[in-house]
Amino acid sequence: MAELKYISGFGNECSSEDPRCPGSLPEGQNNPQVCPYNLYAEQLSGSAFTCPRSTNKRSWLYRILPSVSHKPFESIDEGQVTHNWDEVDPDPNQLRWKPFEIPKASQKKVDFGLHTLCGAGDIKSNNGLAIHIFLCNTSMENRCFYNSDGDFLIVPQKGNLLIYTEFGKMLVQPNEICVIQDVSPFNVVAWHGNYTPYKYNLKNFMVINSVAFDHADPSIFTVLTAKSVRPGVAIADFVIFPPRWGVADKTFRPPYYHRNCMSEFMGLIRGHYEAKQGGFLPGGGSLHSTMTPHGPDADCFEKASKVKLAPERIADGTMAFMFESSLSLAVTKWGLKASRCLDENYHKCWEPLKSHFTPNSRNPAEPN
Repeated sequence: MAELKYISGFGNECSSEDPRCPGSLPEGQNNPQVCPYNLYAEQLSGSAFTCPRSTNKRSWLYRILPSVSHKPFESIDEGQVTHNWDEVDPDPNQLRWKPFEIPKASQKKVDFGLHTLCGAGDIKSNNGLAIHIFLCNTSMENRCFYNSDGDFLIVPQKGNLLIYTEFGKMLVQPNEICVIQDVSPFNVVAWHGNYTPYKYNLKNFMVINSVAFDHADPSIFTVLTAKSVRPGVAIADFVIFPPRWGVADKTFRPPYYHRNCMSEFMGLIRGHYEAKQGGFLPGGGSLHSTMTPHGPDADCFEKASKVKLAPERIADGTMAFMFESSLSLAVTKWGLKASRCLDENYHKCWEPLKSHFTPNSRNPAEPN
């Protein structure tokens, strides 16, 4: 396969056309009476027409046939995809999953297997989110998948994904992410606009950190945000914890103990998460629901409380991520039982925590 070329610039107005059909983009207008090469003009809207121009998202595509040219939709077996957030009782406990196994192609071919792990909200009101585990061991052939519920964020953990979109091809590797609005990718000759699929290499994220003492607000690690109707409150923030320097003085440097009005789902692409060196593994995940306490395990706390502080590298060779949501995420039956990946011993990582309370001495001992 020839090397792929990408158009740079997040949110920019971009354009592209098949080199086999030069001049397939109309000049000076979007919807001519007859398009070059007798193509069909079709607009893809990612925002309401009434949005301010600065926030308007749309693209024009020039297709061999318009998207409306399809046979009637038919219901299929949904498998493990669901939006029933009431199928199990709420579970406020800390939850952690061991790595989800990819079936061998020799046993069962899976080209894009989706399994809903947790979520919240309502599809009909277009307000909510769902977190799925996707597994594949073979390529799609002469078929495609599209998600009409919203933009699709994919975070690959193992193996490379060559994705065919309406706007072109993307090769997405672990430590990269992509966002897709797709329908059929097989008949677009040219396009222009600012509502397009994109990918991003997480190593390019410019990390900010505290240079004096204490922790800065964790929002400094936010890569993408899906806004809610309340200013400053997200349906979902996509957050990463990349390699960086830790220099905060007189500070407990790992993530602190926390209870949050937001739900926190974490995953690990590679390496070891700084607050839990064992148990939280690449390809797995954890969920700390609204107001469920969480934080470093006992071993991490003891080491970080006693270490002599000096500038140090944190999380080298590691990439952890988090979906933080204002919604209370419900776990599915598959997530709790059928996946067979739920770590029943997760809570035990905090059992060795012991009291260090010294009622007769205010000043703690200084680390050696």
